Order: sequence, then C-alpha cells, then structure tokens
Amino acid sequence: MKQASSLLLLLLVLSCATPDKKYSTWKIKGGNAEGIQYSGLNQITKENVHQLEVAWRYQPHDADTIANRTQIQCNPIVVDDVLYGTTASLHAFAVDAATGEELWRFNPGGPNEGLGVNRGVTYWEEGNDKRILYSFGEYLYAIDANTGKAVATFGSGGRVSLKEGLGERSKELMVLSNTPGVIYKNLIVMGSRVHEGPVAAPGYIRAFDVKTGKLVWEFHTIPQPGEYGYDTWPADAWKRVGGANSWAGMTVDHERGLIFASTGSASFDFYGGNRKGQNLFANSVLALNAATGERKWHYQIIHHDLWDRDLPASPILISLKKDGTNRDAVLQVTKTGYTYVFDRETGEPIFPIGEKETLPSDLDGEEAWPTQPLPLSPPPFARQAFTEDMINTITGEADSIKPKFKTIRTGRQFIPPSKEGTVIFPGFDGGAEWGGPSYDPQAGVLYVNANEMPWILTMVDVRMKGEVWAGISLYRTNCATCHGTDRGGDGHVFPSLKNLQGKFDKEKLKKFMLTGKGVMPAFTHISEKDRDAIARYVLDLQERTEEEKKGIFERDPDILYSNTGYNRFLTPQGYPAVQPPWGTLNAIDLNKGEIKWQVPLGEFKELKKKGIPPTGTENYGGAVATAGGLIFIAASRDEMIRAFDKDSGKVLWEYQLPAGGYATPSVYEVNGKQFVVIACGGGKMGTKSGDSYVAFALPK
Repeated sequence: MKQASSLLLLLLVLSCATPDKKYSTWKIKGGNAEGIQYSGLNQITKENVHQLEVAWRYQPHDADTIANRTQIQCNPIVVDDVLYGTTASLHAFAVDAATGEELWRFNPGGPNEGLGVNRGVTYWEEGNDKRILYSFGEYLYAIDANTGKAVATFGSGGRVSLKEGLGERSKELMVLSNTPGVIYKNLIVMGSRVHEGPVAAPGYIRAFDVKTGKLVWEFHTIPQPGEYGYDTWPADAWKRVGGANSWAGMTVDHERGLIFASTGSASFDFYGGNRKGQNLFANSVLALNAATGERKWHYQIIHHDLWDRDLPASPILISLKKDGTNRDAVLQVTKTGYTYVFDRETGEPIFPIGEKETLPSDLDGEEAWPTQPLPLSPPPFARQAFTEDMINTITGEADSIKPKFKTIRTGRQFIPPSKEGTVIFPGFDGGAEWGGPSYDPQAGVLYVNANEMPWILTMVDVRMKGEVWAGISLYRTNCATCHGTDRGGDGHVFPSLKNLQGKFDKEKLKKFMLTGKGVMPAFTHISEKDRDAIARYVLDLQERTEEEKKGIFERDPDILYSNTGYNRFLTPQGYPAVQPPWGTLNAIDLNKGEIKWQVPLGEFKELKKKGIPPTGTENYGGAVATAGGLIFIAASRDEMIRAFDKDSGKVLWEYQLPAGGYATPSVYEVNGKQFVVIACGGGKMGTKSGDSYVAFALPK
C-alpha cells in the first residue's frame, strides 16, 4: 500500500514537471492552429510566479510619443528560439527569444506608413525555405525568416495586393489586414479590414499561394447571383455594399481540412436601409473547405446588424464533454457578452439557442430584423442592459448622469439606432473584444476578459435642405462617425478637427485626405470636388459654390443617416456612467455550461486611495492560461500585467508596464526556461504610446 502511494506521488510530480508537448510552443498567433491561447508549459506556477522578473526588453524606438496615436497590438510568435513581431510603426522584426537582441528589421515604407494596427505575423516553411508573411498597408509581404529580406519570387518584388480578387470598385477603397493570415498546406488564407462607412470594399475571404503569391480561391461574404445567401440582400447589393469582412482572424482544423472564420457587419454599420434583408454572411461563423473556399456550414449570430456587432475574435477550436459525450466544437465569443458553441462537423449548436424578439426601427427606410439569436446557456459574461438602477453612484456623480439618461433609449438589448440616442451596452468594443478568449483543454474552462462600458449611438439625417454647404452633408456621411458631428473627435483615438487653420490650408488638407495616416484611411474614393467641399467646411472657409448656395449637390440617395461618432457614456469626471464592474475576467466551465467565477480586471489608483474596491477598467488584449495553473493578462487601462490563479481568479502577481499592454501575451520556452512576453504599445483610452516588448522569466 505504501509503495502504491509512493508511486502515485512520483507520477503526480512527474506530470507536474513535464510540460504538455502539444501546447509547448507558440509558432502561431494564439499559440496554435486551434487559437486557444493556452500554454502547456508549467515551470512558472502559482507558488513561484511572485518571483518573476524582467528577462529582456526590446525597444525599436518608433512610437508616436507626442500625439500618442501609435499602438502595438501584436501577439508575437516564436520559432527555433527566434521571436517575430511588429513594431509601433508596423515594421516586422526578429529578435533572439532568450535575450531580445535584434536580428533583423523590415521596413516596407511607402505612403501608408503606420496605417492602422497589426496583431501578428504568420510563419511558413518548406525545407530551407522559411518565410514570415505579414501585412503592411494594402499589401501582404513575404520575408525571408533568416535574413529579413523580401522574397522576390512572391508576387511582385515580395508582395501582393490585398485588393486582389475584390473587383474593380475596390481599387480606390481602403483594404488592409490587421490580423495575420492562417496557413493550410501551401496556402495563406487572409481576411481584411475595410471601411465601416457607406462606401466600403467587400470583405471577401481569400487564399494565396505561399510560394508565388497567386490568388487561389475567394469566398464571397456578400453572395453574388446564383450563390447561397444571395436572396438575403437586395439584388444588386454585391455590386455596391461592402463589409462582412473577416477582420478578427481565423483558425484551422488541419485534420478535417477546414478553415473557421468570423465576420463583421455590413457597411454602413448603423444604417441598413440600402441593404434590407438578413445579410448573409455578415456577422457569421463560417466553416470553409480550406483547399477550395467552399462553404461547409455557417451560423449567423446577428441578423441585419445595426449596432456594429462584428464578431470580435476568431472562432476557437475546442473539445468538451456534453451529456457524457466528447464533442469537437467551434466556440465564438461576442461583443454582446455571449458564448456560442457549435459542433465542428455540422455547425449544430451544442448549447441551445433561442431567437429573441427585437424592436422595429423608426428611421426612414430602415427595416430592423425582428429577432436575434441568443444562447440559453452558458449565461452571458457581461450585463445585458443599462437601467436607471445601474447608474454610477460610487464617484458621487449620479445626479449629473440622470438628466442625460432620461433622454436616451436604453433598458434592453438590440434597441435600434435613433436620432434621440440609443445606449449600446455592452458597448461597441464588447463584451468580448479582439484579444479573444483562452481555453484550458485539460479543465474544459474558458477564460475571457470583457468590457462593461456603455456607449451612446446617435443618428443624424444627412439630407440637407436650404442654403447649406455640401461639405456639411459630405462630412456627416464620411467623417462624423469618427470625428463627431461637432468635429470634436472622441478624445482618444480620433482627434478634434476644430481649429485646424494653423496646420492646414485647403489644398494641404485635401492631399491629407487622399493619403491618410495612422488609423485614418485614404479617402481616394471621394472625388476632388467633394474633398474640396469637406475641406472648406472643416476649415470654416467662407467659400460656397453657386450650387451650394441653392442647396444643390450630389449624394447617395440610399444613405439617409450618419451618426455623431463613437461616444462613451461617461460621468463629468470621465468614469463610466454605469455602476462597476467596468472590466472583468471570467471563467466559464463549458462542461457544465456555467460561469465558474468573475473578477474585476484592472483598477483606478485614485479610486483605490479613497477605499473603493477594484472596479475593473476598459481592457483590450486577451488572456493566456497555462499548465502552471495561471492566467496571464495585461489589457487593462492601468498599464499593468497580472497573473491570476485560474482556479479562483485571485491576483498572484502584477507588474507596472512601461506603457499599456493592449495585446495578448505569448508564452514560450528557450533552453528549458519559460518566458512570458507582452507588447507594450499603449495609445488606447487616452494612455501614452509605447514601443517596447517586455519578457519575464524566473530568476536563474
């Protein structure tokens, strides 16, 4: 009996000391093809995590530290002890994964320098041919992984256009890719980021040959005549409507030969009078044949989206036990704070889903869809409605919030956009967001961080009457979504356009609109005449054409409304108008369909000094669970990285980063030593921009 006990103890010790080999590398964004953001490494444990120290820091020195508008959202990969990622200026780089010493850096340059953000790179190899593929501007580049030089035989001089296969009208429109593509054999399958306003490119999913750059297949997310789903749009929608793009990423089931993709809403985000119908395959989980792009199954999570309810993260591939049976599944988290789980082969929901009745729209020309699908379990991991009893009382500002609260539409999910103002809660950025969830395959537990920030969506009529500038209508249609109808910006990502006269004259501003910069795309699709009208309006120039004086100008007759911008509902002091928590980390037991625990993620130091318990903060970037019993996550506005006990949600370690870690950590091993690395790019939620990667490890 004693020998048996000793043997059992030895086996337990050995199992704790031996990492799970299947999940011991980080060669792909998200850790592996399944995208579960889990590491089988267990050198860092609950007992020793408090000893973590900085192992190395890589600082490319290319952040915008003046305007604080650059970010690093990259989840770096590690192959053969080399770490690959991207900088604040979106240059690709390679460093020694043990020391952080730079090995090479690739700068494509060009007019779109620093446009948008980048969330990672893709690795492919065949024999001695080893490549890093990543996007910069409107191009996909292939780089020699050893030298950092462009692979001349890929496309034209090492790059292919991300507009390939999107049709003639897309040539003048914005097409980027924030998220790295996925590899299936010798194909790289790419999604895209397109404009979310009235004029946008279609978000087709495409596969390119990794060796040559040649387009191999495309899947029309806005179906064309004769294709499945065509009848869920107006007959000519495929010629003029954009969006329905897979911007958040994909995952691969290599055994089944399937690609799983999530898609965003159709453009324009908040008004669908010109795209009446259910709008397949916007807001959908898609299972595609990886070799051909043919649809195997789909599930649409939002019908005829009017709320910018893009699916914010890639689907992840999991296995769970349901009703005593092991099931291979696909899991999708959403901005609404729900978890959808589907059978991987058939797309059949594993947990039941009901259709919730929604309200009709009172905007001219709009036809809101009458129901929306919501899971009956697991329960939502974020609150679903902002009611008066939830007004923020902890900062002493409730009386200043109530008057505004009483003028807007709130109190339930899926209230259509309105001219009075509609509360979006959870907000435009979730619920879940692009950081994505982590799944522990041993425990069957999902870990997902969430925002609980209310936003206010207010629609404005772009049909101008009488003696007005054409620039007002054109500005409201093309610019107000980001910069607001008052041109004041949002105080965070989108700058104010007031008082630009000292910085721009009319011609200089028109040229700037053509090229774009940072998160602002190039507006090449707008005519010179219309750019002139917008510039005159923004610069308050007292110039009007004879047509404008008569109220005569061209506009899209199908687009009747724009909106006043992305506006958080805040107190006068700048805190969320809703009662905490404002950001959470959640553990969901998927074998039981239950929430295991929920804890605040992040804190405001000034509130903590007043004795207020942690409230959580807005957060961006995902979590990583490990076999050492930990969850590593940064993401929070307080610029900390933390390790949580994955069984209880207790904070076991935290460290103040040089700038906000608005990215997902990577966990890897070099020469038997485990590292945790996070990109510290800042630049969100009004925080400073940074330009470093910080890696942590246990002392020698």
